[in-house]
Amino acid sequence: MKKIWIVVAILVVVVAVTAVLNRERLKEKIAGQENAILYLMADGTEYEITFADVSELEAKEFPAVLKSSGKPPVDTSYTGVQLKDLLAKAGINTEGKSQVVTKAADGYTVALTMEEVLQEDNVYICYKRDGKPLGTREEGGSGPYQLVIRKDQFGQRWNKYLLEIEVQ
Repeated sequence: MKKIWIVVAILVVVVAVTAVLNRERLKEKIAGQENAILYLMADGTEYEITFADVSELEAKEFPAVLKSSGKPPVDTSYTGVQLKDLLAKAGINTEGKSQVVTKAADGYTVALTMEEVLQEDNVYICYKRDGKPLGTREEGGSGPYQLVIRKDQFGQRWNKYLLEIEVQ
């Protein structure tokens, strides 16, 4: 019985240390939102993607219907770049990868199949809505980046406050 308590105590300490370390890293990443930094991870490497990097890609403005639960649909437009183009610019090899997981500053996580990501005109990293910058969460916005999946009927997989993209 004493051994079980020792193991439990060690596990609690490990979990607590991991939580503290992850909290500090999350704070750093959230602070990076002020500079519109997007973190991209693939094959054990982390890349910092700046707004300048995103701006070098071909942007597209497109209409979208914003559907939130309990609210009427809103016709709007977004401006952004295709996620597949961002991955290519960073030199990420998508061959043999099965999914992309996106994470937001508020903890919201969305998993996409690689097939969805590679579809033309489907998955976008947006930075403007109705011609104006999305703004950060602290400013009452939904950015600086927001994941928009054009071919989804509803917006529950749209990931606002986008912070991190991991290719798996």
